[in-house]
Amino acid sequence: MSQRTALRTITSLTAGLALVATLGACAVEEDSAPTSITFAIEGANLSSGHMDIHSSQLDVASLVLRNAFDSLVAQDESGAFVPWLATSWEISEDELTYTFQLREDVTFHDGEPFNAEAVKANFDHVVAPETASAQAASLIGYAAEGGYYAGTEVLGEYEVAVSFTQPYAPFLQGLSLAQLGFYSPLVLSESADQLKAGGPGVTVGTGPFILTEYTPDQELVFQANPDYNWAPAGADHSGVAASDTLVIRILPESASRVGAINSGDADVAADFTPDMAAQVSAGIETYSIEMPGVPYSLYINEANGVFADDRVREAFSIGFDAEPAIESIYLGQFSRAWSILGPTTPNSYDPSLENSWPYDQDRANQLLDSAGWTGRDDEGYRTKNGERLSARWIAYTPVPDDRASLANFIQSDLKDIGFELVREVLEPAQYMEFYGPRDFDVTDWAFSGPDADVLRSHLQTGGYQTVSTVTKPEVDQWLSDAVATSSPAARQSLYERIQRWNAAENLIVPLYVPSEITVASEAVSGLEFDLYGRALFYGVTLSE
Repeated sequence: MSQRTALRTITSLTAGLALVATLGACAVEEDSAPTSITFAIEGANLSSGHMDIHSSQLDVASLVLRNAFDSLVAQDESGAFVPWLATSWEISEDELTYTFQLREDVTFHDGEPFNAEAVKANFDHVVAPETASAQAASLIGYAAEGGYYAGTEVLGEYEVAVSFTQPYAPFLQGLSLAQLGFYSPLVLSESADQLKAGGPGVTVGTGPFILTEYTPDQELVFQANPDYNWAPAGADHSGVAASDTLVIRILPESASRVGAINSGDADVAADFTPDMAAQVSAGIETYSIEMPGVPYSLYINEANGVFADDRVREAFSIGFDAEPAIESIYLGQFSRAWSILGPTTPNSYDPSLENSWPYDQDRANQLLDSAGWTGRDDEGYRTKNGERLSARWIAYTPVPDDRASLANFIQSDLKDIGFELVREVLEPAQYMEFYGPRDFDVTDWAFSGPDADVLRSHLQTGGYQTVSTVTKPEVDQWLSDAVATSSPAARQSLYERIQRWNAAENLIVPLYVPSEITVASEAVSGLEFDLYGRALFYGVTLSE
């Protein structure tokens, strides 16, 4: 088998973080024949109101919609921010205002001009209550209460200023991401109510590809934007996209994606697990990029139930042996996570936590005994005052087979110490019925992000991904201080403190650091990946 695996290709900024890892030649001959690329993805839930780049927080939305949406800035191979739709910018001495000079030659897919008014219209849309934005609003520093974003002001046709109530260090990072890409102002004014459903004439940006066909749950077809000539500074490819058509096929079943790449029905396929990657045929390249941000973790609700007791939380965290399960299920390609930030998260990761809270059933049993869970019922579960030691784990469909297997390992080990973990797999709407009021004990996800500020949404009081409803003023302050400082060393120190705090409090129990695994035909050249490991198709073509 011809297979190449690139593990942990993304490193921290201090070691030279790259925006993209270029695989194959990026330059495309001027006389190359038009090319059609087929990309197979899982695509789950994209059609469930997640086609609005400003409101969706699903990774699949960014993966798909980046093809149609550009950003003000990009991040180069050194980790520096470089011009894209903005030609330059200045930051005021008090770090409260960013003033951008914009390109004057950019148009949206519908012919509308890109200018300062368009920037303001889009940022206004991000923070509008009816948009119900969570991730994009967080990236711009907005929150209904306690946010930092003060507004956007048009200074001239191609000059715009964005202001904050305090310094907001993650802003340029947020601007480089697809979630803060730009819609045509005409679409925002006339079709805002259709953005979540998306489709041709609605999903209208300035990007290198134009969405021309969309069949929900089946396929998206993008055509090269014939006017595109505003790639990020330093890009390997320039001008019109190297391929004239990009077809994204939605194949939720893992076997279907493996079959598509092996049969040649797809040129590139994503959302692979290590087990799936082991099934690809000769002539298929496999690339694995470890993702920054919050690893795949269990999130504990301490507001009520058994987890209100910190001894129970600690017993839970060390009461199951995740390492051999992860090694077995992920074939050694995914690392055991010891912190609430992955090792590739820039200027933040605390390596001192590695192996600092190993599996220890004896210690877990001692903690549960001290917490008063000393009885046993007929099934062997611990009891106290007639109540079983039990926690409810809600999971969001679709659940990949690998995560279902890992859950079985965890449940089995916890049963050995008398701890019942009841897992419920729920459809998205039903999941949100319980998630909204935090009516559960445990849930799970991974959340990639190239800035440690991703912890703000997971731990700060009122954060849209903060599972605990118990206010923690000291953590709120640390997170706010990290946002307000531009010093990488100072931010590193604060984020290390937060990681150590969580290791002591056990509110987020990290399990493994996922990698984005993508496979591609050897005929594919010019394939690149963003910081999250998501495939980028601007410079992609096929060889004969």
